[in-house]
Amino acid sequence: MRKLIAAALALCLAASMAACSGGSGETTAADSSAASSAAETTAAETTAAETTAAEETTQAAAADVMTYEEYMAAAVDDPVTIQAYVQAKQSYYAEQGTATVYLQDQDGGYFAYDMACTAEDYEKLTEGTCIQVTGYKAEWSGEIEIMDGSFTFVEGEEPFVAEPVDLTEYLGTEELEDYQNQKVSFTGLTVEASTDANGNEAAFLYNYDGSGTQGDDVYFNVSYNGQTFSFLVESYLCDSSTEVYQAVEALEVGQTIDCEGFLYWYEGANPHITSLTVAE
Repeated sequence: MRKLIAAALALCLAASMAACSGGSGETTAADSSAASSAAETTAAETTAAETTAAEETTQAAAADVMTYEEYMAAAVDDPVTIQAYVQAKQSYYAEQGTATVYLQDQDGGYFAYDMACTAEDYEKLTEGTCIQVTGYKAEWSGEIEIMDGSFTFVEGEEPFVAEPVDLTEYLGTEELEDYQNQKVSFTGLTVEASTDANGNEAAFLYNYDGSGTQGDDVYFNVSYNGQTFSFLVESYLCDSSTEVYQAVEALEVGQTIDCEGFLYWYEGANPHITSLTVAE
């Protein structure tokens, strides 16, 4: 009798366990399906959110970019963001990871001084490359520039290399400053004597007062319409191995020259010359 009861109890227990086992399997499958669906929904929502965020970031970045007019109207020390094209690289300081470059768009020129830059990115800053620069507007002895800047490359933009604008007729006028930092040209200038700190005259000087040696900036004087102006070859921009540097070293007082460069400003017009030819 006990065996029969035990057998009956065993059969009941087995059936109960089978029922429990079957119920557990169905619940797990349902839970897995729900979890999978929830994960897919979450992933889709995340992707959509990321896409929206990226679009908003792009739109915000585009909206923050100033026109040249807005940039020039900004106050000194104001944050500024511009998009422009590399026209020349003046220098790279590896120890602090900064670059100084001339930039220009179709409306005006910019001078980005000590802009954060890696050595790898500096090599990519080729003439005509479009970049977006964010920093602070600054002024130093009349020169308008962007300080403490950083930049990103702007993809999809066609390269732009500005043609020099002839400003010969603007020499000695207030209008000249409107072209600050642009690529410019001057024609029919006469080489005048430069005087060093000891009163000696020459067609050019190493440093503004003659205190330098070959490899330093080269200064020379030119005249137009009875006025004399100081030009230079900036050694960081065009070192002593360049044609323009050597052309200045070969100048003679009284020669007529044409030249191109960038309209840098230091207590007045102080063009950084990049090309010079002596008129025949």
